[in-house]
Amino acid sequence: MKTPRYAIEFDRALIASLPSLGPRYTSYPTADRFCPEFTANQLQTTLHQHIGSKPVSLYVHIPFCNTICYYCGCNKIITKDTTRADRYIQYLDKELALLAKHWTGKPQLAQLHFGGGTPTFLNTEQLNHIFTTIRKYFTLTIDGEYSIEIDPRNVSAQTVAFLGKLGFNRMSVGIQDFNPTVQKAVNRVQSEAETRTVIEAARNNGFHSISVDLIYGLPHQSESSMQETLQHIVDLQPDRIAMYHYAHLPHLFKPQRRIDTTAVPDSTTKLDILQNTIHYLLENGYIFIGMDHFAKPEDELAIALAENRLQRNFQGYSTHADCDLIAIGVSSIGKIADIYSQNEKELNAYYQALDENRLPVLRGYQLNADDLLRRRVIQDLMCHFELNYLDYTTILPQPFQHYFAAEMTDLKQLAQLGLVELSTDKLHVTPKGRLLIRNIAMIFDYYLRQKRTAAHYSRTL
Repeated sequence: MKTPRYAIEFDRALIASLPSLGPRYTSYPTADRFCPEFTANQLQTTLHQHIGSKPVSLYVHIPFCNTICYYCGCNKIITKDTTRADRYIQYLDKELALLAKHWTGKPQLAQLHFGGGTPTFLNTEQLNHIFTTIRKYFTLTIDGEYSIEIDPRNVSAQTVAFLGKLGFNRMSVGIQDFNPTVQKAVNRVQSEAETRTVIEAARNNGFHSISVDLIYGLPHQSESSMQETLQHIVDLQPDRIAMYHYAHLPHLFKPQRRIDTTAVPDSTTKLDILQNTIHYLLENGYIFIGMDHFAKPEDELAIALAENRLQRNFQGYSTHADCDLIAIGVSSIGKIADIYSQNEKELNAYYQALDENRLPVLRGYQLNADDLLRRRVIQDLMCHFELNYLDYTTILPQPFQHYFAAEMTDLKQLAQLGLVELSTDKLHVTPKGRLLIRNIAMIFDYYLRQKRTAAHYSRTL
């Protein structure tokens, strides 16, 4: 009998023996390969060639937050002045108008995601304005997936109802941890009651999928404290759960300097928390999707996994990652055909570019043939937990095993460790390997193999 694709096995000794840092592969090549030589002209040409007839995805970055969460490493602006967003929205209008000059008609919008920052920093008028602009340039569809990240601390049931009427049908709710001591240590005090209000309001207003975000490795966390949080989470019954690893890098992220380093759990404790979390979620009916994501069996991601349709993009696991991704707002990253393009990271530089009537491109990357091939291989590994070598026959100049001869040698070592099973025409990731899929994918990363990166990657577990 074939092992279910979502089965996983937690091997502590094996985890400790492998490299602990690596990319998350929301893109390949990873963002550290993006270069400033990439120009707005390249983006414009690609838009003209590829946007118009096929459905697309749109990402909108809202950088504002009311308060600072000490653990956060996102591109954000801390302010309580909501009027600051008025100007920002005007520039989102300008950016979309400039982008739309390079495609024809109103492309169908298969997927929309508002991220941040805190998108719900915006008031109802501001949100309505952005949605009106989006409708001007795109055709929203009945079956589109339109999601928004929610901070329950400043969202009422009435706001959720408004979001549903606006067009949103999926939401991601930030929680991180319900323990009061942990919350105080990271400056994010959030009650279960206000979180429940938002989730129940979403269900009452037709949201199709509700995801919650948790973080393990935060100061003062323990296996027992996280167990209490997990019990509350399961009681809330979200459709999806993401359990991210906290990377304590105060030398890179200034807000983290406010965290007491001595209170951050050691690696053994973090693995204890992760191991218990995995077992508890599986015991309570959730399926392991991949990496740090879990979902109910009836959720779209779980169905896509079972039907071999799961994909991955900058927002994580997805059912629409094959769509071209247009991204607007400061620091946002888009993916169109064979290019990645990232906007200016600083707000003033973003504004200046648009004032000069040019797209605010900071850097980007155009993939070569080998990049495109490896992107597909890594996507198959991350989403399907296997590689069928014959699938690559038409795009490879030689047999898969010959083209990737050096990689096959390394894979044989992983096979000896029990992470993969190799046959003449297929690579299959074992239950031990599924939890360590990033380590397996790293084998096919050309730039890691050539040591051509100086990026600071997160822990693989």
